[in-house]
Amino acid sequence: MSGRITALLCGTALCAGSLAPQIARAQEGLAPAPFLVTEGEARAAAQQPDYAFRPTPEAVLSPPSLNFYGAPGLIDMPSGEALPDGQIAVGVSNFAGQTRTTLTFQLAPRLSGSFRYTAIQDWDSDGFDTYYDRSFDVRLLALEESQYLPAVTIGLQDFVGTGIYAGEYIVATKTLTPRIKGTVGLGWGRLGSANNFGGIVSDDRPGFDVDSRGGELGTDQWFRGPQSVFGGLEWQVTDQLGVKLEYSSDAYEPEAGQRDVFDRKSDWNFGLEYQVNDAMRLGAYYLYGAELGVMAQFQFNPKGPPQAMRVPAPEPVALRPDRAANPALWSADWSARPDAQQILRDALAPALAEEGLELRGLSATGSSIDLRYTNNRYLSSANGVGRAARVLAQILPPSIETFHLTPVVGGMPASQVTLRRSDLETLEFAPQAGARLLAAAEISEAAELPPEALLTDEVVQPLTWGIGPYLEQSFFDPDDPWRFEIGIEATAAYRFSPNLTLSGTVSKEIVGTIADSDRESNSVLPRVRTDQFRYAQEGDPGIEDLVLAYTFRPGEDIYGRVTAGYLEAMFGGVSAELLWKPVDSRLGLGVELNYARQRDFDQRFGFQDYDVVTGHASAYYEFGDGYLGQVDVGRYLAGDTGATFTLSREFDNGWELGAFFTLTDVSSEDFGEGSFDKGILLSIPVGWLLGSPSKAGLSTTIRPVQRDGGQRLSVPGRLYDPVRAQHARALTRQWERVWQ
Repeated sequence: MSGRITALLCGTALCAGSLAPQIARAQEGLAPAPFLVTEGEARAAAQQPDYAFRPTPEAVLSPPSLNFYGAPGLIDMPSGEALPDGQIAVGVSNFAGQTRTTLTFQLAPRLSGSFRYTAIQDWDSDGFDTYYDRSFDVRLLALEESQYLPAVTIGLQDFVGTGIYAGEYIVATKTLTPRIKGTVGLGWGRLGSANNFGGIVSDDRPGFDVDSRGGELGTDQWFRGPQSVFGGLEWQVTDQLGVKLEYSSDAYEPEAGQRDVFDRKSDWNFGLEYQVNDAMRLGAYYLYGAELGVMAQFQFNPKGPPQAMRVPAPEPVALRPDRAANPALWSADWSARPDAQQILRDALAPALAEEGLELRGLSATGSSIDLRYTNNRYLSSANGVGRAARVLAQILPPSIETFHLTPVVGGMPASQVTLRRSDLETLEFAPQAGARLLAAAEISEAAELPPEALLTDEVVQPLTWGIGPYLEQSFFDPDDPWRFEIGIEATAAYRFSPNLTLSGTVSKEIVGTIADSDRESNSVLPRVRTDQFRYAQEGDPGIEDLVLAYTFRPGEDIYGRVTAGYLEAMFGGVSAELLWKPVDSRLGLGVELNYARQRDFDQRFGFQDYDVVTGHASAYYEFGDGYLGQVDVGRYLAGDTGATFTLSREFDNGWELGAFFTLTDVSSEDFGEGSFDKGILLSIPVGWLLGSPSKAGLSTTIRPVQRDGGQRLSVPGRLYDPVRAQHARALTRQWERVWQ
C-alpha cells in the first residue's frame, strides 16, 4: 500500500480576495461579526459522544478504552462495549517484543471493524526472524447496556488473515458503579486456549498455519474448538488514572508454547492507564507474570473538526423596499432593455467571485432568473447555494421573485435549486429556518436555458498551478514494513473551456527509502502493480500524470467524460465514461471503457509492450445517513474479470472512511499472498484540518498487501462523486448550510 499527501502553495489569483462588493447593504446596523462558527459545525461538535472525557467530580467512566489488540477491551481481552458512533481509534501496544498497531472504526452504532499490523520479534523459525502479520476484526454490539442488563458484543478476531490471532468471543460488560466496570466473556481460538473446556459447537478447529497465504475467511474455525472463560475489572480511580485487572484465556501457544518468544507464567494481567486528554490515553502493564508492556491509544470522532470551522460571515439577505410605498421600484420594465442581461452579468460576476463562485451563465425575466455557477470554494454544495442566493438578493431588481440556481460541475449543469426570494427574506432569522426553507424549495434536474440566455465559455482563471512538498508512504514490505519518500510536487491545470481541461503533475524526490527496495516480484500475472518500486527507483523526477479531459451532458440525467494521456504513474491511455444519475434518485449507474498501456519505469513519455482493454459497469447507492455502496463489475488491468464491492460512510464535514474487496477469476494460488485484493479507504477534507473553507482533500488507501489481481486503472476525474454532491440527497443532508 502506498499513499501520497501533498501540500500545494497556491499560485493563482483565486487564492486572493476578489473585487469589493458592488452593492451596498439594504439594512444598516445589522453587520455580523467578521467570522462565525457555522451552525453545521457547531451541531457536529454538539454531537460529540457522551463518552467524551470530562474531568468533573461526577464524571462517568471515560470512553471505552482499548486493549492490546486496539479494540474496546481490558488489557489483552475484549470487552462488551462499543465505541461512540463514527469514532476512529488507533492503538499501539508492545510487550515481549510484540508490537501491534491497530486502526478501529465504529462504522455504525453497533458495528465496528479493525485492521491490525503486528511485528513479533525472536520468532526464530519458519524462515522468519521477525514475523509480520496483518489481520482484520469485526465486532457487533448485540445488546446495549441498560439499568439491569450488560452490554453484549459478539466478535471475530483475525477472521480474514493468516490466523495467528484468530479467535471468536461473546463478552458482556456492566457498569457496576459510576467508576467501576466488570467484564466476563467466553472465547474460542486464541481466546479459548488457556484453561479451556470442550467445544459447544465442535471440538475440532484447524490450527494456525504460518505458510498460509492469508486473506481467506476462516469459516471452518468460527466458534469451533475448545472455549475458555475470561474477564476482569476496570476502575477509574480519578478522572485521569485508571486501573485494570484481567484474567486472560490466551495461552500464547505459538509464541510461548512452540517458540521462545516469551515465558508465560500466569493467567493474570495488571495495568495502570492515564488519560492525558480527550484524545490520548497511555498505559503501563504487567502481563502473564513475566513481561512489562506499554500502550498508547488515540481516539477522535470525525463528526467534529479539530478546531471550530470558521468562515467569513455572509451578508444578511437584502430586504426589498415596501412594494406599496415604492411601486415604481417593483416595475419589471427594466427587462425590456436589450442589454438587461449583460448589465446583470456585469454586476453579478464580481460579487459571486467574492464568494468563491464563478458565473457560468444566466437568463432573466422580469420575475425570475436562471443562474449557472461553479462553486470553487465550499466543500458543501448547500453553502454554494446559499451564497449565490444572497448575492442575487443583494443585486437583482425587486421584481425578480424566483431564483433558479444551477451548480455546474466540469462545465456540466448538475441540478437546479428553485427558491422564492420572499422566503429568503422572511425565514433567515426565523425558528427552524433551514427546514422551512427546504420545504418551500424545489430540487430538480437542471432545465434547458432559452436561446436568448447569456452563457459564457470564458474561464475567469484558466491557468491554475501549485507547488509544494509531498509525503509518500509504502507499508507492509516484509523487508521494511514502512518506507517513505519526501519530495517536491508541482501541479498545473489549464482550462480551455469549462468542459475541456489539460492538467499534469511532476514530482522530484528529496529523501526517502521507497526506492531502496530490491524485492523482485514473484507474480505469475502480468506485473501491473507489483513492479511499483521500480517506478520509484527510475522515475525521479517523473511525470505522475498528464491528461486532457472533456466532460459533457449527452442527455437528461446522463453525464459523460473522455480522458486521454498519462492517466496515472504506471499507465497511460484513453478512458471514456457515462453516468446515469437522476437528481432525486438514490441509485446511480455507470459504465467505463479504457484502453491502457503500461508506462516506462522512468515515468517520462515512453511505454512498455504491455497493453490491455479494461472496463467496468458500476452501480452506486445511497443508503442514507451518509452510507454509500458501490459495486463495479468488469475487467481489470491484469486481464482478470470480477467485481469490487465497496461500502463507505461520509460525514457532514467531508470525512469519508470505507472498505472494499475485489474477487476475480484469478485463483488464490495465482493471486499470491492475501488471496484477493482488499483494503480501507480514507479521505480527510483539508478544510477540516485548517478550519477554513476548501474543496481539497487528502486521500489514501490502506491495503494489507497489493498484488496484481483485481487492480483497476486509476483515472482522474471520475464522475459520480462530484455529480452526486450537487444532487438532492447531498443538498438536503447539509441544507442548514444555505444560511452560512
